[in-house]
Amino acid sequence: MNIFYNEKKCNKCGKRLKTEQQMGKTGESSMITIEIPWGYFSEKDGEIHKIVLCEDCYDIWIRSFQIPVEIREDVELL
Repeated sequence: MNIFYNEKKCNKCGKRLKTEQQMGKTGESSMITIEIPWGYFSEKDGEIHKIVLCEDCYDIWIRSFQIPVEIREDVELL
C-alpha cells in the first residue's frame, strides 16, 4: 500500500495525482498548480487561493476561454 504524505488531488474531479518525485523524478507531472494572493479592490483581499488541476480538467477548462492560451514549444525536453 502506497502512502502519499504530500498527496495532490485535482480540485475539479478529485483524481489523485502523482508527482514526478513519487515516480523517482523531480517536480510535478500532468498537473497545473495556480496560487494567487488576492489584493486591494478584490472581494477576496487578504486571501490566498490555490488550486490544482489534472491535465484532463485543465484541457476542458481552457477550451472555455474566449482568448486562447498562449502555447510555446519547450526546447529543453530531454
